[in-house]
Amino acid sequence: MANTPVADIAARLDRLPRNRHVRWLVTLISLGACFELYDLFLTGYIVPGLNKSGMFTAASLGPFSVLSGLHVQGAGTFVFALFAGLFVGTILLGWMPDAYGRRTMFTYSLLWYSVCTFIMAFMNSGFWIDIWRFIAGIGIGIELVNIDTYISELVPRRDRGRAFAFNQFVGFCAVPVVAFLAWRLVPTNFNGFDGWRWVVIIGSVGAIVIWWLRRPLPESPRWLARHGRLAEAEAAVSTIEAHVQAEAGPLPPVGDGIEETGDASFSEIWQPPYGRRTIVMSVFNFFQTYGYYGFAAWVPTLLIARGIHVTQSLEFAFIIAIANPFGPLLGMLVADRMERKWQIVCAAILIGVFGLIFSAQTTEAMLIVFGVLITLSNNWLSFSFHNYQAELFPTRIRSRAVGFVYAWSRLSAAISGLAIAFFLGLGGTGAVFIFIAVCMLIVVIVIAAFGPRTRLLALEAISR
Repeated sequence: MANTPVADIAARLDRLPRNRHVRWLVTLISLGACFELYDLFLTGYIVPGLNKSGMFTAASLGPFSVLSGLHVQGAGTFVFALFAGLFVGTILLGWMPDAYGRRTMFTYSLLWYSVCTFIMAFMNSGFWIDIWRFIAGIGIGIELVNIDTYISELVPRRDRGRAFAFNQFVGFCAVPVVAFLAWRLVPTNFNGFDGWRWVVIIGSVGAIVIWWLRRPLPESPRWLARHGRLAEAEAAVSTIEAHVQAEAGPLPPVGDGIEETGDASFSEIWQPPYGRRTIVMSVFNFFQTYGYYGFAAWVPTLLIARGIHVTQSLEFAFIIAIANPFGPLLGMLVADRMERKWQIVCAAILIGVFGLIFSAQTTEAMLIVFGVLITLSNNWLSFSFHNYQAELFPTRIRSRAVGFVYAWSRLSAAISGLAIAFFLGLGGTGAVFIFIAVCMLIVVIVIAAFGPRTRLLALEAISR
């Protein structure tokens, strides 16, 4: 029986052989992850500079200074402000890419981030820095959700794991950049203009550059077909096929496709089979963040707590950050050979174990070694679960559903800024990593016991 037009679009994409053109499109999409990861990791790297500038004093923080009674350092309010904004943006705007398109939302989120972050660079009190950090987070909260959604819809099913690993490689290239800039600029002061402000401004300008580079990116063919824009979907797929044929020769025959059915409402994410997946991924996201951002966003501060000088801690943090792009590259070796849920489980176990060992180290060399191992494990967890959660929901509600479950990671990341600061003040790095290990244990139990399998399955088959 012949495919319906909508099912045919999906089947034609899934039968494409591995090729450079789709990888180039994934690269363009992934450039958006560069500015968000730059911004997320900027949080930890400029905290020493903000602290040195007096932004975390009680007078500078204003109303936020009341949190000091909870053993929460000023840095905790800065981390909290970003992720609180990301949570609000993700939970409130998650439906927009499903309604208006993946490509459209890229443009607006980039511009929002650039303007708000630029303004933040010129604030002179911790209170207003936190406020603009929160506002910027609202605008970019949907960016990574949008990226995950688009890549899962574009890449053939046999290569989705590799594509997400490659996406994370591109995005994480921004991490050593921001770490290097912070190392060189944060301790400096140019004519009264603190170095941390330059790190923020560079990220703001970089987002505009990425927006310009991504202009040729087409809309998701699956999204176009789902919204009845079949002529545009046909044109987009035909263009992709033409590029692939020029590179790889005649294409394989189109197989049987599956057409999605459903009402595309928020209530659908609670209906079988999605309701269980929504609960599983919401719990997972809430706890995985404590391991990921609990280390990544606090590397310099954790090193300082181990007795490393501020400037030297930024140098060591840069060395650890260099590992970030290599984790996804190594992960490409297993990304499509190992079931996604078991990759998540293994990565979570390694984060917990390496974190506990890191907290017990007393030499600089071993702090760096185990810092790198934690980073590589975090990378593995990251690209695996971003792929996994995007596969679990159908095109009609993919962004809405992924936005909802991912929003809980933004909420817990906001809390993590306060929680890590609390445990650091209470019991040092040992208490921090015991807390992280418990969170990783919950992740292992939830995914191992309740996560479905997705490897090598068509998106429409997983949804059905």
